[in-house]
Amino acid sequence: MIPLRDTIPSRNHPVVNNSIIGINIVVFLIQLTQGSALYDFDYLYGLVPARYSIPYISYYFSATEQIFPFISFMFLHGGFLHLISNMWTLYIFGDNVEDRLGPVRYLVFYLACGLSSGLTHLFFNYYSDLPTIGASGAIAGVMGAYFILYPKSKILTLIPIIIIPWITEISAFYFLAFWFLLQFLNAAGSGGQAGGIAWWAHIGGFLFGILFLKIFLKIPETGLTGMTRSLTEKKKSHRLQIIRPVGSENDIDLHGTLQITPYEMTLGAQKIVSVSLGFRKKLYKIVVPPGLADGSMLRLKGLGLEMKDGIKGDLLLKMVIKP
Repeated sequence: MIPLRDTIPSRNHPVVNNSIIGINIVVFLIQLTQGSALYDFDYLYGLVPARYSIPYISYYFSATEQIFPFISFMFLHGGFLHLISNMWTLYIFGDNVEDRLGPVRYLVFYLACGLSSGLTHLFFNYYSDLPTIGASGAIAGVMGAYFILYPKSKILTLIPIIIIPWITEISAFYFLAFWFLLQFLNAAGSGGQAGGIAWWAHIGGFLFGILFLKIFLKIPETGLTGMTRSLTEKKKSHRLQIIRPVGSENDIDLHGTLQITPYEMTLGAQKIVSVSLGFRKKLYKIVVPPGLADGSMLRLKGLGLEMKDGIKGDLLLKMVIKP
């Protein structure tokens, strides 16, 4: 299952989440410059349990070199696909969690989840000499927080069936619960790290993410958070929106709603809409012209119901203005 987006837009630009993604990309580019020394680089900055459990190995590393990997390991990746899959997942789930916690608390939360995932991996793989790298443990913590904050959200998901892509909406509760179950089954069946994947780090990150969320929500926001919220408030609604049109037996036209902001109401916008009709879901690119008022209708020709004689109705989208 490949998540495409969630249905809950964030009100503010996720400056910390986007910065974390940017740092991961920069660090990956640094990894690419290492050439034949890449393994040594990953061994130095990755999390290697044997460096802490076997004295004759830990002897060769200074205290700083032993402490720093608990942070640096979560910014390293084992390849382009590893990086892309992690950053895409963080992009989907991280903005909403940052929106709820605010940038300051979210940054500390993210690092705490990554650290806890590393400690969990260390506990279950105490004598492993394989370097563990990747942001997936920290991202699992973000997913755990999302699981608690937005269980009723829908995740637009791509399920590849042979060569036919199937796009469907899955409840965030079931999507994340199924993901967590897969991590647990893989961890139990593989001893914790098979194929280079640190399953226990994922499990620890997810559970600690839930725990840390409960703690961080009790910490009051700082003045910096309030100032940042006002500076990062979004002017545009989500580019990809899910439309669930409704109709009647005597009308071949369908009706739905599209959310836009006052900024988009004035200047217009381009959106991609996923139109859900039963099990059929199709994507369309539409143009919202400037000057539409709250409650006005946008008519999309030919996207309504189709009669037996081939005549097609239209899809009427009602504009809903939300700041």
